[in-house]
Amino acid sequence: MKDGELYFKTEAGKREIQDRALRLPAALRSILLMVDGQRDQEQLRELMTGLRAPDDAIEQLVVKGLIQRGDAGPSAAPVVEAPAEAPAKAVAHAPVQAQARVETPVQVPATDLPALPGAISMPADFGNYRRLYNFVTDAVSRHLGLKGYFMQLKVERCSDVDALLDLLPEVATALTKAKDHTFASEWLVRARAEVRS
Repeated sequence: MKDGELYFKTEAGKREIQDRALRLPAALRSILLMVDGQRDQEQLRELMTGLRAPDDAIEQLVVKGLIQRGDAGPSAAPVVEAPAEAPAKAVAHAPVQAQARVETPVQVPATDLPALPGAISMPADFGNYRRLYNFVTDAVSRHLGLKGYFMQLKVERCSDVDALLDLLPEVATALTKAKDHTFASEWLVRARAEVRS
């Protein structure tokens, strides 16, 4: 399977899990939650049947900018979001305008940047958070499957490394039930090793 066949949450999709700003229908929200970079369209469609999601759930999430197909790593293209009050014509041309401007970035120390209203600040340990988040999400999707839905909800609510670390024993308990104690114990050791000092 090629990476391009997999679906990933965009930053907007991750925010939607946290703040529910779009008030998605339950089935659509459930599919958004299950998009984790480990499932392709066929696997997501199987889940949609079990969750009674609309046939075009994946397409709806893509159009809303909540998920994307392909690479979700640091090199992924940024999602261009237009303000809610922007006219439809401006929204249609936003990505083209963003691509047309090529400017050399100015290096400004983070402490000199003004706080923007509604801006999301990146924690200092974001690298550790991302590694641990990916490691836990991978285990939930691979070994807990649809039964891991509620566990994935808990993972999505973790906004920092400490919250993820606090959740690890609960994930290990679920892995013990799904696999066995030895597997879960080894997974827990590896998960904690994902956090580098």
